Amino acid sequence: MAKEKMVEQITSMDVDFAQWYTDVVKKAELADYSGVKGCMIIRPYGYAIWENIQKELDARFKALGHENVYMPLFIPESLLQKEKDHVEGFAPECAVVTIGGQNVLSERLIVRPTSETIFCEHFKDIIHSYRDLPKLYNQWVNVVRWEKTTRPFLRTSEFLWQEGHTMHETEAEAREETLQMLKVYEEFYLNCLAIPAITGQKTEKEKFAGAVETYTIEPMMHNGVALQGGTTHYFGQGFAKAFDITFTGRDNTVNYPHQTSWGVSTRMIGAIIMAHGDDNGLILPPAVAPIQVVIIPVAQHKEGVLEKANEIKERLVKAGYRVKLDDSDQSTGWKYSQYEMKGVPVRLEIGPRDIESGNCVLVSRVSREKNFVAIDGVEDEVAKMLKFVHDELVERARKNLAEKTHTATTYEEFLDVAANKPGFIKAMWCGDVECEEKLKDTTGGVKSRCIPFIEDNLSDKCVCCGKPAKHMVVWGRQY
Repeated sequence: MAKEKMVEQITSMDVDFAQWYTDVVKKAELADYSGVKGCMIIRPYGYAIWENIQKELDARFKALGHENVYMPLFIPESLLQKEKDHVEGFAPECAVVTIGGQNVLSERLIVRPTSETIFCEHFKDIIHSYRDLPKLYNQWVNVVRWEKTTRPFLRTSEFLWQEGHTMHETEAEAREETLQMLKVYEEFYLNCLAIPAITGQKTEKEKFAGAVETYTIEPMMHNGVALQGGTTHYFGQGFAKAFDITFTGRDNTVNYPHQTSWGVSTRMIGAIIMAHGDDNGLILPPAVAPIQVVIIPVAQHKEGVLEKANEIKERLVKAGYRVKLDDSDQSTGWKYSQYEMKGVPVRLEIGPRDIESGNCVLVSRVSREKNFVAIDGVEDEVAKMLKFVHDELVERARKNLAEKTHTATTYEEFLDVAANKPGFIKAMWCGDVECEEKLKDTTGGVKSRCIPFIEDNLSDKCVCCGKPAKHMVVWGRQY
C-alpha cells in the first residue's frame, strides 16, 4: 500500500506534463519554492546532482587548459552600456541596485545577468602582448535575470551556471575554442547525462546579444519540447574594441584579441528530469546520481542482515560507488517507492534467504526487474547494471528524438505538423527574419532551434515564402 500511495502523489506525465514535472521536483526533494518570487531553494539532493555535474565538467575544462576565477556580482551600469547590442539584449532582464546601505548610489549597479563586460574590464588590465594570450577563464557562479514566468530549474530569476570567457590571438583560435566547447557539452550530455542532442548554429535573430555567431546544444524532452541546453559564442573583436583591449602582436603591431564565451546552467537538472523521468518519478543517469546504489535490508531485525548489508556497502564504496544503506524503520515497500521516486539507478536488496543462498537482488531503475547475483561478485554486477541503466536511457532518448522529429516541405505541412505532432520540425528556410517570425507567430511559438551542422536538402524552397532556400533549420517549441 505504501508504494501505491507514493506513486499516486505524482500526476501522470500523459495527463499533465507540467504538473508531473513540478510533482517530481518537489517529491524527489530536488528543490522548493522560496519567499522570493522566481527564486528556488535547491535542496541537498538537487544540489548534489549539481555538484556532480560541476565536478565532471570542471575536470573537462581544466584538461583543456581553462582556469577558474571569480568576478564581482555587481556590474557598474556604464560598463554594460559599452557594448550596444549586449546592453539592449539584457536590459529587460536586469536587476538594478540603486541604494547601498542608506545612500543612493552615484552609479547604478547591475546584478550580473552574464559577465562579458566585467571580464573585459579585467582583460584590458592584464592583456598587453601576444605572450599574454590565450586567456582561458571560467567561473562557477549565480546570475540574475528577471524572468516573467518561472519554473524550477528551467527558468528562474536566479540560477547557477558556469560561464567560460576566453581571449585569443587569432580569429582561427577563437573559432576553434567556440566549436571545441560545444563538443565538450555534446559529449558531456551524452556520456554523463545520457541525453543525445542536436547541435548547430543559432540564426541571426536567436544569437546571443553581442555575438558574431552563437552555437547551441538542443536536447529534446520526453514531450517533444526543446530545451536550450547550453551555448557557445564567438564574439570576434566587438567587445575588445568597445573596451579598448589591445595587445602587441608578434610583428610588433597593435591588435585586438578575439573573444569567446560559453555556458551551461542548473537548467541541465530540468533536462534530466524531463528527458528520463517516468510516472514513478525521477530516473538519474549514473554519472551524476548522488546515490548510485541504495541498499535495502529486508527483515533487517533478523540476525546478520544489517551486518551483511554493511559489509556489501563497504565493498561497493571501496570500489568507488556512491552508496546509501537505508536501515531506517520505514517499511520495505516505502523504501522501494522512495528511491524509485528519487531516481536511484540501482537498488540492492539483501535478506536472510539471500544471505543463506549467497546471493543478493539487484533492481535497475529503468527496467525494475529483479536480478539475482552472487554476493561474491557484486561489484562487477553493479558495474554492469549501472552501464545498462546509462545505455538504456540513451537508447530511450534517441528513440524519442527520432520518433518526434518530422519534416515539412510546404507552409501548410509545417502548420499541420506544428499543430498535431509534438517535436522538432526539419524545414528549409530562405534566411529572412520575416519568415522566421511568421512561422513563430502563426504556430503559436514554434521557433528556430538551430541550423544543424549536417543539413538535409529537403527542397530548394523556403517552407514559408517559397523563395530559394539557404539552410535547413530545426524548428520546435522551447522551455
